[in-house]
Amino acid sequence: MPGIKALRKLQFGRESTAGTIVPATTVWRGTGALEDAREVTFPPEDIGILSGTDRSYVSFIEGALDLESVPMTFEQLPHILEMGVKTATPTQDGTGSGYIYQYDFPIAAPTIKTYTIEGGDNQQAQVMEYCHAKEFTLEGASKEAWMMSASIVGRQVVNQAFTGSVALPSIEDMLFGKTKLYIDVIGGSWGATLKSNTLLSASLKYTTGIIPKYTADGNLYFSFIQYTQPEVVLDITFEHDGTAVAERAFYESQTARLIRLLIQGSTFAVAGTTYSVKTAIIDLAGKWEKFNPLGEKDGNDIVEATFRARYNSTAAKFGKIIVVPALSALP
Repeated sequence: MPGIKALRKLQFGRESTAGTIVPATTVWRGTGALEDAREVTFPPEDIGILSGTDRSYVSFIEGALDLESVPMTFEQLPHILEMGVKTATPTQDGTGSGYIYQYDFPIAAPTIKTYTIEGGDNQQAQVMEYCHAKEFTLEGASKEAWMMSASIVGRQVVNQAFTGSVALPSIEDMLFGKTKLYIDVIGGSWGATLKSNTLLSASLKYTTGIIPKYTADGNLYFSFIQYTQPEVVLDITFEHDGTAVAERAFYESQTARLIRLLIQGSTFAVAGTTYSVKTAIIDLAGKWEKFNPLGEKDGNDIVEATFRARYNSTAAKFGKIIVVPALSALP
């Protein structure tokens, strides 16, 4: 029987040992397909044959997966953060239903959680181990849901049956309209000063700096992963109002700022000490890198600006993402 698009799926498992395949424990509520990214080379030869020959070799093996843009959820965003930022230890919010997952952006080599990912359809399933995030994007705009996407790298893609009877997780989408923007002085605290009626869109791109390292150890796939400098960039669209004018002045003076994006969801069954609703927080320290010329939307002037997150030694801050779902552990 030919494969059926509606019967495709992606299933995730959290590896105990990096690179050792584990059964899947959850279904990814999004789209994407595993890619065999091995490199095949047909070397040039001067051998008197016009067509050339079919001599070829595979110099390395690698797998890839583009997790396509899908509504961002409180329950599944942490999987991307685990693969790209660090492994978080959830803590219960007092005696409430919420559990706090905090992902501090690294200023030293972090420890991430690698994943085994299964993908395919009713015709053929495949598996990819040692999965980690190369980059991810979190973006939202007026009248829409927040969206998440990621580029995943794995060791290799091979045929293997799906893990059976994996439960479909319950999720809640994050809505852009439920977002609040805070901007503060670098010596202050994240979330102190609310900026109302100005945020039109936001896009966070996080390049993890995690790269696969290939050594001569008897295998064509990579041996381990290496941590290099991450890059964190936030693009924001403001109404051209007092907030935008003030932040442009801080751009011109290259004054460091603190930015918080607070996203809230449904109410917990039991309120915690800090959180009574599902919550996601993006905290950034850094400086404005660019302010674009005035644009227009719905007859209003708007301005697009780029903020680069970097460690500030005075405030001892770089950035973090906090996610608070009703999950005591990631499935």
